[in-house]
Amino acid sequence: MGSDPQYAKWPLLPLAQHVFTLTNQYASKPLQQSAAKALQDAITVHKMAPFYKYLAHPTEGILNSVGEGSSNVAGKAPSRKNSAAAGMINTRNPTSSINLPWDEALYQQLQADNERELEEFQKEEEEAVEKAGDTEIQAARGKRAEFWARVGDKDKAIAAHEDIFEKIGVLGTKIDLVLAIIRMGLFYGDKQLVKKQVARAKTLVETGGDWDRRNRLKAYEGLHNLTVRSYNLAAPLLLDSLSTFTSYELCTYSNLVVYAVLAGSVSLKRVDFKSKVVDAPEIKAILGDGEDKLLALTGAISAGPGVDAEMQDASSAPSAAKTAVVNLTTLGSSTEQAEAEMSVDFGSLAQLVSSLYNGRYKLFFQALALVEEQFLTQDRYLHEHKNWFVREMRLRAYQQLLQSYRVVGLDSMANDFGVTVDFLDRDLAKFIAAGRIPCTIDRVSGRGVIETNRPDDKNKQYQDVVRQGDQLITKLQKYGQAVRLRGSERA
Repeated sequence: MGSDPQYAKWPLLPLAQHVFTLTNQYASKPLQQSAAKALQDAITVHKMAPFYKYLAHPTEGILNSVGEGSSNVAGKAPSRKNSAAAGMINTRNPTSSINLPWDEALYQQLQADNERELEEFQKEEEEAVEKAGDTEIQAARGKRAEFWARVGDKDKAIAAHEDIFEKIGVLGTKIDLVLAIIRMGLFYGDKQLVKKQVARAKTLVETGGDWDRRNRLKAYEGLHNLTVRSYNLAAPLLLDSLSTFTSYELCTYSNLVVYAVLAGSVSLKRVDFKSKVVDAPEIKAILGDGEDKLLALTGAISAGPGVDAEMQDASSAPSAAKTAVVNLTTLGSSTEQAEAEMSVDFGSLAQLVSSLYNGRYKLFFQALALVEEQFLTQDRYLHEHKNWFVREMRLRAYQQLLQSYRVVGLDSMANDFGVTVDFLDRDLAKFIAAGRIPCTIDRVSGRGVIETNRPDDKNKQYQDVVRQGDQLITKLQKYGQAVRLRGSERA
């Protein structure tokens, strides 16, 4: 069994979401006000002088660049401030009706508090060097590293963690340090840093990491893949993390469910979608209703056909027992997180999954619009790729319906999806032109008809073998000519 996780508290990733909310044009004014208050409270309580300056400084703060893009001089290269802020704020039409005010007196007070803390850490480290051993020295250095992560100084925090990494030999601690650096990359939206550190953590884990750290890394890697639009790679990692999730420093359980369901819905094949999303007990416990949710919570669904009679009778339990069911989205989280989690409405997400699998396409389009409004536009990890996600989900629904028919009436399909014929015609035309849907649309005959061109798999395989065989023969002939030429030269 490995040691308990270290360096797992800072930075506070919800603060990055609050910063995004302040600049998000889709966020409501009450939500932006709540985000601003949460940021102000965190800056004061945790004495985050560098982060306060990074956000709200009159000339250097990233929030001051919001809305100023139109005033930039033509042809002028983007400033370092704007490029650094790109990973934290909403860079697509950012707006901020709620400002984070700059208080010079507060900043000076926070800076003085930070300097006093650093002096105490320095004194503690010097005493440890003189009177104690390596463990106490590393503990003092660890406090300094966590201090920089807490107050929001990215460069100094990473440097401090790297310094500890170089001087410590415990594998578990090394993995924890790398995971902390990954969270700093996620906090500031530095995708290249996260990519590099995820690969580094995987190398360390493969050399002998314990089960808990392997499991935590799975969630970290899945979330990183989500941010770079590799939903096909993110889906299996996030779905596997649901049953053993312990990385509450990364995100809440409800957020993990949302990420896993969305990634699985857009990337998994229908058979895998059924087993890993639609019928997954961990997801049913959150998205299910009535009997399905209760069976998932009691473990009857995951137990399979051999479940005991007591588990089979769980659905017949008194109604009083049903009201006492634990909310899985609050497990492992603090009281404040639990209160926030209780307000999450998963209805649109549940409808998206069920309507897609069951072929109720009109409900699916309605659910997709609600999911976009409720989740895709509000989450900093999902917002950047929301247009792509909506487009791919529409494509998935079109493909699912068309693969069952040889010929489909355009008006009939439009009625199934609850859209106009013209919209469907334009939307399908884009996918057909891109080679994403093998079909043609005939509107010349008077009635619009969609004819699917199902590829002959066996014929395609035969053509591939013939083409590859021709290429191999050509290569062998060239090789033979080269060998003969060399032989004649030697002669």
